[in-house]
Amino acid sequence: MAVSILSRSDSFKYDQVSRYINDLVEKGELKPGDRAPSLRKLSKQLGVSISTVSQSYLSLEDQGILNAKPQSGFFINALANQISNIPKSTTTLGQPRKVRFGELFEEIFLNADNPRIVPFGTAKPSMEFMPVKSLTRTTRSIISRHPEKCMDYCFPPGDRKLREQIAHQYKHTSTRVSADDVIITSGATEALSLSLQTVAKRGDIIAVESPTYFAVLRMIEKMGMLALEIDTDPVTGMELESLQDAFDTMDIKAVLASPNISNPLGSLMPEEKKRELVNMLAERDVPLIEDDVYGDVYFGDKQPRSAKSYDLNNIVLSCSSFSKSLAPGYRIGWVLAGRYQNKVLELKQATFSATSSINQLAMAEFLSSGQYDRHLVRLRKTMRDQVEKGRYMIAKNFPEGTCISNPQGGNVVWVEMPRGCNCIEIFNRALQKNIGVTPGILFSATRRFKNYLRINCGFPWDETNERAITTLGQIVSDLLEDSRS
Repeated sequence: MAVSILSRSDSFKYDQVSRYINDLVEKGELKPGDRAPSLRKLSKQLGVSISTVSQSYLSLEDQGILNAKPQSGFFINALANQISNIPKSTTTLGQPRKVRFGELFEEIFLNADNPRIVPFGTAKPSMEFMPVKSLTRTTRSIISRHPEKCMDYCFPPGDRKLREQIAHQYKHTSTRVSADDVIITSGATEALSLSLQTVAKRGDIIAVESPTYFAVLRMIEKMGMLALEIDTDPVTGMELESLQDAFDTMDIKAVLASPNISNPLGSLMPEEKKRELVNMLAERDVPLIEDDVYGDVYFGDKQPRSAKSYDLNNIVLSCSSFSKSLAPGYRIGWVLAGRYQNKVLELKQATFSATSSINQLAMAEFLSSGQYDRHLVRLRKTMRDQVEKGRYMIAKNFPEGTCISNPQGGNVVWVEMPRGCNCIEIFNRALQKNIGVTPGILFSATRRFKNYLRINCGFPWDETNERAITTLGQIVSDLLEDSRS
């Protein structure tokens, strides 16, 4: 009897076969050196064609999971057991901290657009994977048909058609949203900034994941607030027991988290845990600022629900954008602010005011055409393949004892190196070789994660990038050897 794993589209059945084999490897049911199931056997077992299994096996070979032996079949690569998840970190409950990183932030952004630097240090996907030509055509068409509207202001809350299209997208996440709920912003960063300023003030405590996206820590720093790091599971996200302990002893004014595909871990909070988080905060009347910027770039079969979908008390301010999924340069983001809608709108009007008219009109047109949904299907598969290949390359070139996260979406991996590896020293040595990485300490207000790096896998694995990973692995190995001598 066949096991049904069929998806909505036949063209992506092979991707599900790949996940089936990956799951067997991760569970230890297939070990390095074991022979993978034959094409015919797996075809019959899973109810797919032999060509589908063959295509999947070739993809797994490219990712380093399988090795093909002539006339013998496919075997599990010896490197497979080195691609392990980041172990769960445990800490005692810390104290709220001021965030201070100074010039390190600036240096990261300074190198982000340098074409000579291999872009492992950014979190953006390559434009090669984005529908640049079709979005450009849409933009030109909008300018041609509505030149005056494109040149005029588009005041908050933003273009009506765009807000309607964004609200329509939320149907995929079981979230009830109307156009009136949406406030357009200049990217997710502005949405997060507006949300923080709305619900908290200087000196207030903001609970965040650990590790958490460094731009969030930078905002908290500039606003004079205090960051309280909450233990975070690399697979399931923020630990709610740790958050509960923090509530018992501290006056937390807001929680800022990424239940769907966190940066840098790539963790994905289970649905029941999201519901529990929202209910916990509702009981205390504490707002949740949800950073959902990677919500569309998931690797599973089903789109995860937003935390906002469980919000019966309107305490969730859900922030997102098209920066990780379509066009970072268009700077189109938004916030669903719930009970804080009017306050966020007033703050937007008083500070950042209007958002680009041309880009809003073009984005609305692109979404309404259905091109965005079709693009997302391709992008999710591409990013999953990119991340899997990146994990393999890191495992192959970094020293023994390195652990690599297993993201559930997005385009970055979180790498734990053996103790003795200083991420700042690696950052500096890598820059000398024109390789960008992001040091782990940037993701913690307490400067934890000294032996961690975040590495972007969102660029094609061409010869230059593969060579750069090899060089980076050698830098780490040399530094580790120096620390032990």
